[in-house]
Amino acid sequence: MCLSLIAGAAPAIDAAGPGTYSNPVSAGAIDTFPDPSVIRGKDGLWYAYGTQSKVPQSQGKDGQRILPILRSRDMINWQYAGQVFTPKTRPAWQGGSGLWAPDIRYVNGLYHLYYSVPGRQTVGLATSPTPTGPWADDGAVLPRPTGCPTSNIDQSLFTDTDGTRWLYWGSYDTVCVARMNADATRTVGEARQIAQGRRMEGGFVVKRGGYYYLFYSDGGCCDGAYSGYQVKVGRSASPTGPFVDDEGVDLRSPTSKGGIVVGANGNKWIGPGHNALQTDLAGQDWLVYHSVPADDRDPRSAGDGAIKATRRPMLIDRLDWIDGWPVVRAGAGPSDGPQPAPVTSPSAGSNFNGGSLKGMRADGAEPAGWALERATDAGGYANHTGGQAGAYLVTDADVPADVRAEADLRVASGAGAAGLTVAYRNQNNHIVAWLDRGRHALVTEVVGGHGGGDQVTPLPADFRFDTWHNVAVELRGGHMTVEVSEDRLRDPAAVQERDVPSTATHSGAVGVAARGNGVSADNLSAAPLYQPVTQRLPQAEPGKLLRAYSDEFNGMALPGTTPGSPWRWVRGPAAGATMTGGALSLPTQNAALAGGDKGVPVLLRDAPPGDFTVETKIQFAPDQVGQQAGILLYDNDDRYFKLVHSVLPLARADGTPLQVSEFNKVGERPATAPARPIVTGPMFGGPTADTMWLRMTEHTDTEDGKTEVRAATSRDGSHWVQTGVWTLPTRDAFKIGLVSMGGAGATARFDYLRVSGPGNVPFWALPPLW
Repeated sequence: MCLSLIAGAAPAIDAAGPGTYSNPVSAGAIDTFPDPSVIRGKDGLWYAYGTQSKVPQSQGKDGQRILPILRSRDMINWQYAGQVFTPKTRPAWQGGSGLWAPDIRYVNGLYHLYYSVPGRQTVGLATSPTPTGPWADDGAVLPRPTGCPTSNIDQSLFTDTDGTRWLYWGSYDTVCVARMNADATRTVGEARQIAQGRRMEGGFVVKRGGYYYLFYSDGGCCDGAYSGYQVKVGRSASPTGPFVDDEGVDLRSPTSKGGIVVGANGNKWIGPGHNALQTDLAGQDWLVYHSVPADDRDPRSAGDGAIKATRRPMLIDRLDWIDGWPVVRAGAGPSDGPQPAPVTSPSAGSNFNGGSLKGMRADGAEPAGWALERATDAGGYANHTGGQAGAYLVTDADVPADVRAEADLRVASGAGAAGLTVAYRNQNNHIVAWLDRGRHALVTEVVGGHGGGDQVTPLPADFRFDTWHNVAVELRGGHMTVEVSEDRLRDPAAVQERDVPSTATHSGAVGVAARGNGVSADNLSAAPLYQPVTQRLPQAEPGKLLRAYSDEFNGMALPGTTPGSPWRWVRGPAAGATMTGGALSLPTQNAALAGGDKGVPVLLRDAPPGDFTVETKIQFAPDQVGQQAGILLYDNDDRYFKLVHSVLPLARADGTPLQVSEFNKVGERPATAPARPIVTGPMFGGPTADTMWLRMTEHTDTEDGKTEVRAATSRDGSHWVQTGVWTLPTRDAFKIGLVSMGGAGATARFDYLRVSGPGNVPFWALPPLW
């Protein structure tokens, strides 16, 4: 039976820890929790939903969890809370397919859970009055055919400020969008392609600062130690695009993209991806995502070689917005040690579940109209009956002037208004944000202190005042931002910004307000406003040029063909290789390094002792799938790192080719299955061009016994897109190599190869930054 939250009182949940947390936050509740999506329920608790998985629980449990649900008071301590379907309750139309990638929303007073049905190539919908059920089947959301040339999974809903609802979906290798009907149960109209890329999937849209941000993942989610998943982002002035990355490249362009939000950084987390977003009570955003732990190194079982599910627990990390672009921990990547926890306990406020209004006081013209009520979903809440004169219910405690306050509000009937008040001194000195049903608008008032009067922002025509909406007010200095949303998922129904007179920006109480009958309020909170991180961590830069290990290719003889040359060939020289015009030209060869077609010539030279950076400038214009050229850190054909400009196919019927910056590792053949082909998982770096700069930085981590390599790419030699980090166990030293392969017909021209010592801020020693 599905676990349902029916009782009015909130269930018992472990208390918050001592101000810190460590990833994975799903530990202790469930072993694997892929593709997480999180919402704050109207009972004030957080709920997370994950992909159906085989769950060999560390507690000794086994079997499937069909869209498992977790619950938490603080976003870091989670408990198992049931599943959306059981084998007996799941609808027959799903055909026994696994159910993946849930997306949770609150729509018109109901929880909408959208989920992928890969066996039917569609998206399903279940609705419920509470976050844990009972769930009603609403069938398939997408039409047949969908109009999108992709795998029709990995959906997410977004509601715009005009009330239009959009569904984003797509996997391997296109993301599409279509408009939803008014009750968000079916798509209507044409599907539009808004992004494409190799293994692109997991679209998730938020709106911030006038832009729509499309988060997505690429590179492969589920290849154990070879999972190249990264979260990337593009932004647009429209929910339907065009979306561009931080390099200005359209996400529909046939190239890999920049805009990296989080990727592997060399610690214990591999392949971070498939994200959602949450906001804590202080206004700080958090990226919610999954990642592969480094001790889950092989995506196949050791015994018979059968594919097993890669373990992917749930992580959260601080999401910073710097110069208009989101990035995890200022660019530090996934955390694997203690971190400051989200703010989930307010400095002042109430969830109204305690059975009394202790800590609150009534004020205004009609203070006697407040009473406590109960509901299945919300638990306790405050309700006001009275006239239009105005009533306030405010905290006894004051909060600072720079504050984030929020509350869930509704107006059941009539022409009344429900409000959130901050900086409250008395009814003649405060700030209030109203959901004004009579004016069908968000209305802010600065009362007293040379106020400034009302400011009115219209609400969507179909805005439902009789269902819960979250109103959040942020005051920073003399500037105020107000957002109205159904579910706190950064898809606001209205946003209003205004300057506030200095006489009104002071400490004070926080509370809720009412004009008219049937006004309800819940989950009132206030906390000191978060302090934003405004600068990225410095990029890793090369150190002093090591001329003895570098080559400008100004000689006459082909490297590796004369006595005393620091270069040597493996299976070479390459056919057609030449030295002309101060460059080394290597035609692409009909051979490869990995798989069954090994035999490509590789040009090698020794690397310097210690840590180093290798960089090349390459002119390369491949036009056939498979062609690639670039640099290697090479031990042998079964153990190397590779950064190349490559051409890959998109998984579409038209066979569209894609130019990519491809970063691979090969190695770690499991001793238990020596005959199995090595799994190679790519990460994809920044956009490509006919002339590119490629860079790999190598670091030997002697403490952990591993070699860490970060890649970076550039189209101008000065601005670099930093990709993630691959690691391999440290054994024999790597050599520096050049390669050009994957099919005849193109030529790679290498202008130089430069090797440098460690820079001032190597990537493995970036300073900690909260």
